[in-house]
Amino acid sequence: MRIVSLLPSATEIVFALGLGDELVGRSHECDYPPEALAVPAMTRAAGGQHDPSSREIHQRVTERLHGGSSLYELDEAALAAAHPDLILTQELCAVCAVSYRQVTEAVRRLDAEATVVSLEPTSIEGIFNTITTVGAMTEAEDEAVGLVELLRERLGRLENRVLERRLEGVQPRRVVCLEWLDPPFAAGHWIPEQVRRAGGWDLLGREGERSSETTWDAVREVDPEQLFLMPCGFDAPGTRDAWERAARPAWLAALEAVRRPEVIALDGSGYFSRPGPRVIDGIGILAELLDPAGFAGEAPVAAWLPLLV
Repeated sequence: MRIVSLLPSATEIVFALGLGDELVGRSHECDYPPEALAVPAMTRAAGGQHDPSSREIHQRVTERLHGGSSLYELDEAALAAAHPDLILTQELCAVCAVSYRQVTEAVRRLDAEATVVSLEPTSIEGIFNTITTVGAMTEAEDEAVGLVELLRERLGRLENRVLERRLEGVQPRRVVCLEWLDPPFAAGHWIPEQVRRAGGWDLLGREGERSSETTWDAVREVDPEQLFLMPCGFDAPGTRDAWERAARPAWLAALEAVRRPEVIALDGSGYFSRPGPRVIDGIGILAELLDPAGFAGEAPVAAWLPLLV
């Protein structure tokens, strides 16, 4: 089978199912695993500036979406040359990847015979279902079942340890997760669920719902013990750099998370923004940050950085 994945999470799933050799096209943002970079890119960002700030990115995105323009360009010539049997894309978020409509219109114009599948989970269970869907579409059902079982086992071990720590008297930490920094957006979809399963309490995010623009006043009102910064598309060093350039209120030092200090820059791109297998690793990362004594060693070294405000 010839597969084109226009979604970073789907590309991760394809490789996790052992189908990397069948991937003939990817999006320009599909960068994991590293082997994916050898596959031709079928998309590119539309317009843009060199190294824009978080605020500038937000303004550009808002202007293009309000103007009815896409944030991404699909290389139809490259897509035609790839001769795909299956194209994996999404309808969930216009900001995250090429839209389902763009892809279906391109397939129609090219008179291609490819099957287009939209993947749009909003929860961890939905992510597991996405893995089984990709497995079913690629004749890799057994591999998908095995992968989901492994992920469920790891998740179960983490949750059991959270319960043990509760019985030992460890209380849930109060946190705010920001999926964008300027303006601040409270993380949504599966991220509040990641926090809950890791043993925390997300004060602003809502499970299964879209991320939502918030304010620093709202953050001050809930006054979290920990502030997790995980902007979409950024690794931990990129998050740190974006934070240093973002506008922040003068009173920020009064927040409990800043006083502790527990303001954390996370690899949002790797473990939180993409609904793929590494979301379970993200729960392990959060578990260690929430309860270092109970979950030592769960977080990869490059997954997070402490910030001084």
